[in-house]
Amino acid sequence: MASSSYALRTIPASSIRPANTSSRSIFTAPPTKSSLLPFTSSSNTSITRSLKLNSTLPHSSYFTSVPKKSFSCKSQAESSEAAERVQELSVYEINERDRGSPIYLRLSQKTVNSLGDLVPFTNKLYTGDFQKRIGITAGICILIQNKAEKGGDRYEAIYSFYFGDYGHIAVQGPYLTYEDTYLAVTGGSGIFEGVSGQVKLHQIVYPFKILYTFYLKGIKDLPKELIVETVEPNPSVQASDAAKNLEPHATIPSFTD
Repeated sequence: MASSSYALRTIPASSIRPANTSSRSIFTAPPTKSSLLPFTSSSNTSITRSLKLNSTLPHSSYFTSVPKKSFSCKSQAESSEAAERVQELSVYEINERDRGSPIYLRLSQKTVNSLGDLVPFTNKLYTGDFQKRIGITAGICILIQNKAEKGGDRYEAIYSFYFGDYGHIAVQGPYLTYEDTYLAVTGGSGIFEGVSGQVKLHQIVYPFKILYTFYLKGIKDLPKELIVETVEPNPSVQASDAAKNLEPHATIPSFTD
């Protein structure tokens, strides 16, 4: 390998000249005594008097000029816990045979229930204790499959529960005429705005008596008149006479009819 034509040169320390120090050094001398303000006895007396005067003022006067502010702090964990809190709500859907519901639209044009048949419906809603009329259900079921071996049908359902001035809850999912199912809560309005969760559909007497149990998340506390002790479901359940007759004390505000 050929040697390099360049080599490091050693520079003797004696050949390095210090920078010009004739100008003012960066480490300047401290100011002379004449540039300092003397701490005289007169100024000391003035400060002492000021302190004595301030010490005689009531403590509350120290903060009179500071505006009072209130602060509330809600942790992210608390907000998340509130959003995930589940509220249970039970209502009865009763077909009292006075609304012309349901209607079976045999679009398949077959003699047996078949894929594509439609069933629009609307029924009355009552609180879980049957003491108040709430409103109505309104929606449509699309037949997916006839289950002859189970003596019923499987539908895909899209419908709403109307609660008068309180708003409504929308649901979607499987509607089976022969066993219980769960549908998704897809949204709502009024006090149910932003709601999520699911609802259990319990068939008592199809298509006349159904108990729905909602498991709701993401909303504020439900009104007390909706949270009642639920009557045990059985084929003989029915609404109170006052609720059927729409007496003022037996309906929710502006119930949906």
